[in-house]
Amino acid sequence: MLLEVDYERWPHNADFEASLHQKYMPDKTRSNYVPPKSRGNAAEAYALSPIKVEGRYHLAPEHHNPMEMHATTVIVEEDGTFTVWDKTQGPQSVQTYLTSALSLSKDQIRVLNPYVGGAFGSGLRAQHNVFLAVLAVLAVLAVLAVLAVLAAKMLDRSVRVTLTRQQMFTHVFRPEAVMDIALGAQPDGTLQSMIVNGVTDTSRFEHNMENLVIWGLINYKCPNAMADYKVAPRDTYTSSDMRAPGAATGVNLFEMAIDEMAYACNMDPLAFRLHNYSDIDAMHDMPLTSKALKKAMHEGAECFGWQNRPMAPKSMREGRELIGWGMATGIWDAMFSPTSARATLTGDGRLHIATAASDIGTGTYTILAQTASEAFGIPIEMIDIELGDSTLPECPTEGGSWTAASAGAAVWLACQSLREKLFKVLGKSGNISVWLTEGLSNNTTVLQDGFLQGADGNETLRLPLSEAMSLTGQEKLEVEETAKPGLRGTISQMRKARFTHSAVFCEARVDEELGIVRVKRLVNAVAAGRIMNPKTAASQVRGAMVMATAMALHEESLMDERVGRFMNHSFAEYHIPSHADIPDMDVIFVEEQDQEVSPLGVKGVGEIGMCGTAAAIANAIFHATGQRHRNLPIMSGN
Repeated sequence: MLLEVDYERWPHNADFEASLHQKYMPDKTRSNYVPPKSRGNAAEAYALSPIKVEGRYHLAPEHHNPMEMHATTVIVEEDGTFTVWDKTQGPQSVQTYLTSALSLSKDQIRVLNPYVGGAFGSGLRAQHNVFLAVLAVLAVLAVLAVLAVLAAKMLDRSVRVTLTRQQMFTHVFRPEAVMDIALGAQPDGTLQSMIVNGVTDTSRFEHNMENLVIWGLINYKCPNAMADYKVAPRDTYTSSDMRAPGAATGVNLFEMAIDEMAYACNMDPLAFRLHNYSDIDAMHDMPLTSKALKKAMHEGAECFGWQNRPMAPKSMREGRELIGWGMATGIWDAMFSPTSARATLTGDGRLHIATAASDIGTGTYTILAQTASEAFGIPIEMIDIELGDSTLPECPTEGGSWTAASAGAAVWLACQSLREKLFKVLGKSGNISVWLTEGLSNNTTVLQDGFLQGADGNETLRLPLSEAMSLTGQEKLEVEETAKPGLRGTISQMRKARFTHSAVFCEARVDEELGIVRVKRLVNAVAAGRIMNPKTAASQVRGAMVMATAMALHEESLMDERVGRFMNHSFAEYHIPSHADIPDMDVIFVEEQDQEVSPLGVKGVGEIGMCGTAAAIANAIFHATGQRHRNLPIMSGN
């Protein structure tokens, strides 16, 4: 039998500039999209402003490119169910997708991702669609994770699918973006008008949207401001979230424009930002749960030595290298999502914590163990953490810097409840010592370092957890709790805005003859509420600063507009920083108390290092050379 297939050819467009003529606002917006809210009369105020800055700022598309490519292993169990090992940031979201796409029940699919490796947003969604699955199943061409499940179903055997590095360029990426920014100010540096119009690209079949244009309107005091956002369709795969989606683009491009305005007003860039500092969410005219950005700017400037910076560009050099100092501020959402966790105390006195969170290298295992240790009163070496399993208590997909705040709160609640349950069961036991009976009845018994003891700290009256469990007569005690805002928290979310803030300072050096840029040092002062683990938190910020350095100087996905594919799809042609490209990086956490933002006062730090760092580098390059660049990345030689 001969099968002939004819295709009707339609014209296609993969060029971003051409797609701008078709920009639009989707009828149905993303659930997390924040529409810009205007205030005053920005157009009139801009026209009347004596000092103006206006320009188009551009960011090239970028691909996530974690070191570990996406891979899926599907095991057909003896009972006919499927165990799916997948590189994902959310096992439960992948389970939901697969059950829907393949008409299976949740009992038939178990998704595991205990160790993910890097992801940066590439694993926020299942990178596959059912149409491709149906096309490929007849030939059993399992080229994506969902096809692997379908192939396993057809073959009744296990299947493994691993994407090549080139195939990692065939799915999600940070969208290409332009922002038309117009700023008006008085001669004393007071902002009078902000006008921001932004566009990001999307595919023809989905409407990916980002919170691109809102950040300057939120962060700066200005009586007249307006913004507009659209998406531009291209015949490519859909762009998607990449570390600090929306803000990584919008904050950096806007901070480059702010730096231009500071110089137009003949003001020091730090002084200009302090002069236009807003203590509230200026776009929504809403108070904040906390904002220690001013403190971050002062502490970061002191650590960097900003007071020694000359105002004039091209004022510093060493040999043939021009030296520039630049700075920018950063802002990112401080989010909290309902999350569940289970705490189990076993007969040997060990504490087992379980939640469906993921660890993408952010230290989730570590901080949840620390949280459990503090909340329950047990050494960290006696704690086992289980993550990355769709059968565990519900937890949102890892991303957005909400896991520490959300999963941490759930673990804290579960440990507190488990301790209360242990005390209650022991109190009903008839074979415990007199001191423990009295302590439990008088609420003076404490659990500390894995021992039950009196509040007076008498070490002669101590009971190990393993012995306490034997007195309960039970093999284990278990509780599951869900952390959620509650009535008071919900009201707070309606009445107060919540963000993480930062101030970034950069020293860049530019070879005057070759135009090669070298970032010499970076200082990032971060205000992020309670820091659960300074070491892992600083590591997250530094990792984001590395990516932001790549945004400023290296990363650019180049489109072959003839076929609608990115053509520099390898590490040989898609440039990422090497060790030699990364400078000394100091991360400072400024003190910030915030009991409203989340139950533990945690804000999260996974994204904030992306916001402002690229702008600080671009602004430092201007200070070194006297030349402004409005397109990222800034290539050496430009």
